[in-house]
Amino acid sequence: MPLDPQAEALLRQFAPPGSPPVQTLSIAEARQTMAVFAAFGGPPEPVHQVDDRSIPGPAGNIPVRIYTPRGRGPLPLLVYFHGGGWIAGDIRVYDTLCRALANASGCVVASVDYRLAPEHPFPAAVEDCHAAARWAVASAGALQADPGRVAVGGDSAGGNLAAVVALRARDQGGLPLAYQLLIYPCIEYLPDLPSYRENEGILLTREGIAWMWGHYLKEESDRKNPYAVPLQAADLRGLPPTLVITAEFDPLRDEGEQYAARLRAAGVPVVLKRYAGMIHGFLSLAGVLDRTREAMAEIGEQLRASLAR
Repeated sequence: MPLDPQAEALLRQFAPPGSPPVQTLSIAEARQTMAVFAAFGGPPEPVHQVDDRSIPGPAGNIPVRIYTPRGRGPLPLLVYFHGGGWIAGDIRVYDTLCRALANASGCVVASVDYRLAPEHPFPAAVEDCHAAARWAVASAGALQADPGRVAVGGDSAGGNLAAVVALRARDQGGLPLAYQLLIYPCIEYLPDLPSYRENEGILLTREGIAWMWGHYLKEESDRKNPYAVPLQAADLRGLPPTLVITAEFDPLRDEGEQYAARLRAAGVPVVLKRYAGMIHGFLSLAGVLDRTREAMAEIGEQLRASLAR
């Protein structure tokens, strides 16, 4: 399928030819670019209740925003980790997406403002996200949620963090997870995959992705650590049922699909959905892409079915 016409028009507006590559920007400029991208999300949906919390973390308090949809509790709970290449994004930038997720899924959504690189490289984000997930399970009753129906999820770098939290939960115990939602996840930097060659420069480039990984992983040994690079995990058995979302015109497409294939081979129930014509980040673009609303509805249906009582 060709590139979706609405996505093509967006790229002409957001990233016209001659735009400075992300790897030439300062960290502050990259973060501002991410915030501008989020402005294409459209108007935020009303949600029954939205609360900002500050929860204890391994290096200080972690801001968390709680979205509670209408419905009789206890509700399922989704702990969500935002994208942004580990260097950008926050709960404010992801407000529109998380509101839509809460309404579509019927889940209480806890959006986590983890520490960012390069100020806080690996494993800071992992530690914050794991701590937030543990807090969410322990606090489920106070959140009108069911501690037996807790999922982790995220997009792009946040998809990486969700996969890592699920791995740590399996390995270390004490964090029962019922599901993981991985939306065009950064699973491992594999620039020779076909999706990198086919989609070079469609919002992302090899050099830009390598630049983000480089800010996040400061030690060469980290690139073999499955808690940083989930495809490095030797064994994926025992992980929770998984929904993997990929986009046809995304350099990260193939690594996400490789991870889905490895999960399935390990006996994990997996639903893999590739969205034809779509680009990386499309779930944040409901204001300009019709397919975003379709995808959000389908994600909501999967979460409702998988986290039913």
